Amino acid sequence: MDYVEDIAELEALYGKPGQPSLRKVADHLTPLYAKWIAASRFCVLTTVGPEGTDGSPRGDDGPVVTALDPKTLAMPDWRGNNRLDSLRNIVADGRVSLMFMIPGSNTIVRINGAARLTTDEALRARFAKGTRQPATVIVIRVGEVYTQCARAVIRGGVWSGEVTDGLPTVGEILAEASSGEEGGAAYDAEWPERAARTMW
Repeated sequence: MDYVEDIAELEALYGKPGQPSLRKVADHLTPLYAKWIAASRFCVLTTVGPEGTDGSPRGDDGPVVTALDPKTLAMPDWRGNNRLDSLRNIVADGRVSLMFMIPGSNTIVRINGAARLTTDEALRARFAKGTRQPATVIVIRVGEVYTQCARAVIRGGVWSGEVTDGLPTVGEILAEASSGEEGGAAYDAEWPERAARTMW
C-alpha cells in the first residue's frame, strides 16, 4: 500500500482551498460565532499529550461552554469515569480542538486553541448545579474559530433519527473487553440509575 508522506504531493491531489473556506476563519468569537456556540449543548473536545490523543464528548443542560470574553471560553468539567484522559493531556500539553454541534443543524463550529485547568472558586461557583460544582473548569484561549462544511453531517445522516438495530450494548462491550469480569446485562440494567446519581 502506498502512503502519502509529502505535503506537496498531498496538496497536488486535492488542489487549492476555496476562498470561503479561508475567509470564514476568525481569531476570536465574532458576535455570530458567539451566538452559535452559546446555543450548543454538546461538543467533542480533542486533546494531545505524552500518551497520545483523546477525543471526549462534552454535554450540558445549557450551553456546553461559556464565553468569558471574545478570546476565552470556560467549560465546567462534570463528573465522568475519572479516567481524566483529556485533563491529563491539558495539564501536559494544552493544545485543544473543539467541535460544537446542535441537533438538527448540519453546521459544525470548530475551535482550535490552548487550554488550562483552574480550581478558581468563583468560576466553579458560576457553574453550580444545586449543591454541586465542577471539580475544575477548563479555560480555553481561542486561536481560531470557523464553520465546518456540512457535507459530512449530511452524508452520514447524523440527524436522520434512524437507529441501527442490533448494536452491542456498553455492558456487552465491557464484558468482552474484560473477559467477563466486568459489564454484562447487570451493568446495562443498573446504568440509568447510576447515571442519574452522578449526572453532575
